[in-house]
Amino acid sequence: MTVRRIVVNTATENIEAAQHFYHEILGLEILMDLTWIRTYGTDSSMQVQISFASEGGSGTPVPDISIEVDDVDEMHSKMKNAGFAVIYGPADEPWGVRRFYVKDPFGKTINILSHT
Repeated sequence: MTVRRIVVNTATENIEAAQHFYHEILGLEILMDLTWIRTYGTDSSMQVQISFASEGGSGTPVPDISIEVDDVDEMHSKMKNAGFAVIYGPADEPWGVRRFYVKDPFGKTINILSHT
């Protein structure tokens, strides 16, 4: 038996609230839309990972989701220009990532990062 995929599910009464943050800014495609569930993602192959942490590193809280991007600074500008609350960073961390934390429309803390 092999784990093939891990999916993050967020409960909400407002499915549309994800559209701007996850589709328009992050650029994720709508992979499935059944009206009661909408899945955003990419058809790119990715590693299957799940992390457990007592802190987020550098004294930060544990983020709800981590999303790796190719350009942290560009994504940081997009998030700020769209009015989303950046609550940490951008910062170059001693373990080799550049990252920032932003709140998504559901109040989740999202760790946007790239490896340096």
